Amino acid sequence: MSFCLILLAAGNSGRFKSKLPKPYQKVGGKTLLEISINKAAFFSQIKKIIVVYNRKHFKNLKKIKLKNIKLIQGGKTRQESTFNALKYLTKQKGISKVLIHDSARPNFSKKLLKSILTKMRNSRAVIPILKINDAIKQRYEKNVMSKSRNNLFVTQTPQCFNLREMYNLHKSYKNRYLDDDFSLLKNQDKVKLIEGETNNFKITNKNDFFNLKKVFKSRMSLGIGFDVHRLVLKRKLYLGGLRIKSKLGTLGHSDGDPVLHSITDAILGACSMGDIGNKFSDKNKKFKNIRSTVLLKQVIKEIKSLGYYINNIDINIITQTPKIKKYKKKIISNISSLCEISQNQINIKGKTTEKLGIIGKEKAIACEVITSVIKYD
Repeated sequence: MSFCLILLAAGNSGRFKSKLPKPYQKVGGKTLLEISINKAAFFSQIKKIIVVYNRKHFKNLKKIKLKNIKLIQGGKTRQESTFNALKYLTKQKGISKVLIHDSARPNFSKKLLKSILTKMRNSRAVIPILKINDAIKQRYEKNVMSKSRNNLFVTQTPQCFNLREMYNLHKSYKNRYLDDDFSLLKNQDKVKLIEGETNNFKITNKNDFFNLKKVFKSRMSLGIGFDVHRLVLKRKLYLGGLRIKSKLGTLGHSDGDPVLHSITDAILGACSMGDIGNKFSDKNKKFKNIRSTVLLKQVIKEIKSLGYYINNIDINIITQTPKIKKYKKKIISNISSLCEISQNQINIKGKTTEKLGIIGKEKAIACEVITSVIKYD
């Protein structure tokens, strides 16, 4: 089975009351859109991801530079937006199942998504639901009556369907208001209702967003990195992956980049994955003179495969020479690219030792880093 994820982000975000639309709000350095996309990218069964966007928000969409994502302009209603994506998919080859998800629900777990994909093998549709535990009341004019909650539940997304069936249903019930796509299935034979997740709540207003940030804050961990290298003649000087013009370079088994070594160590520490010396031993000849950019890229790939993403990086480069201010912007840009985060998640400070010690005498250069990471379940 091959799946496509349709990510709906074409609403007006009216109830959220912010100049920045909901899908482009950030938590842990990622927009709500990116959080859902990154989770879906873990599953090889999901061959294609479609983002259905609001044309008024296109400038926000362009800023996050999504890769390998099909963009489709949404309509005036949720149903029209979904139908636009389904219509496109029916003309593509190899996709038989479709996941439809609201970008305002970024906090679903990969466990839930895996369950939906697995149960779709023997189902016509798979819908995550939550039973209602609160007392239910209904107003009749001036009277309030109690209602039984035994057979009541709420639905969540992502919801999964057969592509062709869902397209035909949307086509038949065009211009009808839908609160979700499950509403179209009048005949519910072979529809699998599975347990949803309380944390998979919909972001409607600022209070919901505040609660989401609290959930993500609880998943944050910190790491510290430190490195120091001797400065010698006839060696190149690399700082943050950038070649620095200098008479002196750093002595080391690899390229001796203290900034990238410290960042790598901090990330490994935050993810409880040991340290750079253990992972890339200086006793191993294959790491002799290797660029630190290669090592950092490997670590970034590994932590992403485990669900970790960098939240921020704070860097102190401790050196008497060269002056860091001159290179700060270029180093930040380079680290941003290597770590796959935005530049505003990185801070660099150039420090000296006031000509004290081996650093002050221009015989060494050091770096210390604190980084925070968030684990996306």
